[in-house]
Amino acid sequence: MPLIENGRIGEDAWSFIPDGEPVPNDRPVIISFERWQADRASFDGRNAKLGVRLKSGTLAGAIAPDLDRFALVAVEFPKFRDGRGFSTARELRERYGYAGEIRAVGHVIPDQYQFLVRTGFTSVEAPEGTNPESWANALTEITIAFQPSIDDSQPLSLLRRKLGVAG
Repeated sequence: MPLIENGRIGEDAWSFIPDGEPVPNDRPVIISFERWQADRASFDGRNAKLGVRLKSGTLAGAIAPDLDRFALVAVEFPKFRDGRGFSTARELRERYGYAGEIRAVGHVIPDQYQFLVRTGFTSVEAPEGTNPESWANALTEITIAFQPSIDDSQPLSLLRRKLGVAG
């Protein structure tokens, strides 16, 4: 699947290793959160980068004590209308101070891309045959936001400023 970063297709150095398959020690891999819980000691002393994949119902706090072990956290979106992943990413960034890559995987669409970035995602695993231009355009289609973002790079709406709502 193509990887979208900064509105463009990028190189994906990561491999997802399904539960039960051997985990290579010489390249960056993503494992399930369930596998991490069951086999965490087997990853001690690992040389290559390690990532973890969270199901949409897994709360950020469940992985918070181990965040320093992961260079990437992949957050699943089982359906495009399931917004729990947005909250997970924001919580990882704001509450737990996670600075690594956060990747959206599963059913995401270009219309969500700007919101993914605003809540802390750095990359998106897009479906095969995706139109790269639709992802790039999604970053610039909306120029004013009502909610503050992780980096506050986008001006808040006039309505929000008039109401005096704090960010």
